[in-house]
Amino acid sequence: MNSKSLTWGSKFETQDSGLRTQDYLPISMLNQLEYCPRRFWLMYVQGEMEVNAPVLEGLLQHQRVHQEGTSREGESIIHRRVYLWSDRLRVAGFADFVEERAGELIPVEYKRGRMGRWLNDHIQLCAQAMCLEERTGRPVRFGYIFYWRSRRRVRVDLTPQLRARTEEAIAKAFALLEAGRLPPPEQPRAKCRDCSLEPICLPREVRQLQREARRK
Repeated sequence: MNSKSLTWGSKFETQDSGLRTQDYLPISMLNQLEYCPRRFWLMYVQGEMEVNAPVLEGLLQHQRVHQEGTSREGESIIHRRVYLWSDRLRVAGFADFVEERAGELIPVEYKRGRMGRWLNDHIQLCAQAMCLEERTGRPVRFGYIFYWRSRRRVRVDLTPQLRARTEEAIAKAFALLEAGRLPPPEQPRAKCRDCSLEPICLPREVRQLQREARRK
């Protein structure tokens, strides 16, 4: 098959993934950026990762999912751990699954917890879909996010609004990297409370220092 097919195989893996790992933004980091720009910076630029029980649980679950290969399940062909990139968007990464069903391509992303109130998971899935479209020349109308804790598979329609929001997130990520400064903690406190990097980020302490500096 040609490069527009789903048989991407080792040709893309060996010849392209090394270059794009260095020069292209990881798709998974868009999830962190959309949740919190400061979290994105701490993880992507400074390499911070708080290892706790939920994080380890998520890593183990993804190890089960991330077994490369292709299989047939009923009327669908399932491609596991698919490497994707977009030269236009300058992002690259892996889709947990890509389903081929009735002529359609459907990306599927697995997440550890329950569906949250934010769009960060949707942004990550949408970026995967846009890369998939660029690599295959085939439209992707929707995808799924499977949440382990609730055992729910949520359909995400890849609307023009979501695509625009995804491109905005990518542009924001590159702008932050170009600025070269750790963003301040400006997210809702609910996000800080649920963030595994809160002990490293220290948002309350930083906000207090900012208030004291403004009083002077």
